[in-house]
Amino acid sequence: MKKYDAIVIGSGQGGNPLSYALAEHGWTVALVEKSHLGGTCINTGCTPTKTMIASAQVAHFARNAAHWGVRTSRIEVDLSFVVDRKNAVVQRFRGNHERNVARHPNLRLFRGHARFLSSRQVQVDDEVFESERIFIDTGTRPHPPNIAGLDSVDYLTNESLMEIREVPEHLLILGGGYVGLEFGQMFRRFGSSVTIVQRGPQILQGEDADIADELEKALENEGVEFRLNANPIRVEKREGKIARTIAAGGGNETITGSHLLTATGRRPNTDDLGLDKAGVELDARAYIKVNSRLETSVAGIWALGDVKGGPAFTHISYNDYQVIFGNLLEQKDLSITSRYVPYALFTDPQLGRVGMTEKDARGCGQTLKIGSYAMSSVARAIERGETAGLMKLIVNAETDRILGAAILSSEGGELVQILGTLMLAGAPYTVLKSAVYIHPTLAEGFFGLMESVKPVPELLLMREPAPKP
Repeated sequence: MKKYDAIVIGSGQGGNPLSYALAEHGWTVALVEKSHLGGTCINTGCTPTKTMIASAQVAHFARNAAHWGVRTSRIEVDLSFVVDRKNAVVQRFRGNHERNVARHPNLRLFRGHARFLSSRQVQVDDEVFESERIFIDTGTRPHPPNIAGLDSVDYLTNESLMEIREVPEHLLILGGGYVGLEFGQMFRRFGSSVTIVQRGPQILQGEDADIADELEKALENEGVEFRLNANPIRVEKREGKIARTIAAGGGNETITGSHLLTATGRRPNTDDLGLDKAGVELDARAYIKVNSRLETSVAGIWALGDVKGGPAFTHISYNDYQVIFGNLLEQKDLSITSRYVPYALFTDPQLGRVGMTEKDARGCGQTLKIGSYAMSSVARAIERGETAGLMKLIVNAETDRILGAAILSSEGGELVQILGTLMLAGAPYTVLKSAVYIHPTLAEGFFGLMESVKPVPELLLMREPAPKP
């Protein structure tokens, strides 16, 4: 039996930096990974999808170049080349992690599947390791919906869709969340017909209706079709096609396509870790329960990244590492309870968000100010010919501090971080009223956004925004 100062199970965007930092601190560390280094982000998430989205954006600009007065000939997408380019970028990032592991003499990488034998012992293949400190960063995987007939067709997940080398004729997508929307626009720009089926009344169900409606409109303008309030009933093969029957509008409708993407959620990789032998508790959805310091129900075992539930973003996984390392080795008192969570949806226009939605803020009992400003009024957006979207700001009326913001625009994810910085500083939104912005930039639109902020009457605070018809 080998003893280590720490065992890290999973080499995601929390586990990797934690392993490096502990090793640099002089700890002996066993890092266990059954697949590729880098976790979901590098291998099947952020890195490959955003690489392919970049190719799709170039195709879109080329196909619509006449809008900017540029004449082009017939545009064709070489999807096989796009996939090869994606794979090369992924391999480059994996290689960086492999080199990082190799340069830490206190860090040993073990390839294999880890299972707990007890709260202090972990088995990897035929080897058993022991440690007083074990960190779980095993992430999540796609969770296809329970629909009759789904197993009888060759459905795709976000992982397998990025490996096909011919553009689908008609891509059917189950789910109008982040994965469904990014892939929907991507493959529409590659040349596929795309139909997105969403159970609820709007895409991005957690988002405010005005933001969701504006994004839906932008995607529809590119030819993406939506079926909202649609409940999938069954899936089947018909004459070489995939037929999906949905209940919508008081009746049933059958949609036929060449490929089917399931994008309805993910499940944690906790079912085969032997967590019961360690005494680690799970919640009703099989995510690992943690406290505000990311400690599990068992002393000496922590969980970080997507496997613990909560916001499933790479930057949150990295911040989990910062919280754990800061508490363990830097004598800090860090907590995940009060951290703010910025994130972005990488469609075009891009949605950047931080803090509360308007729906959240209306339900928290605070008096509010709200502002909204259309990108069609921003000079830089007009000059670029990218005027879809809007900026939105939610403010505490008593303190003038920002509660939340959404920016749906070109580079919305970059822009919203300016507002996030103001939130971190605890400064009032009015600071940006007197700011000097470079002209012409998209950030200059903050002038209009700040001026649009107005108090919300008390009567309106008691009401939810009108539902979408």
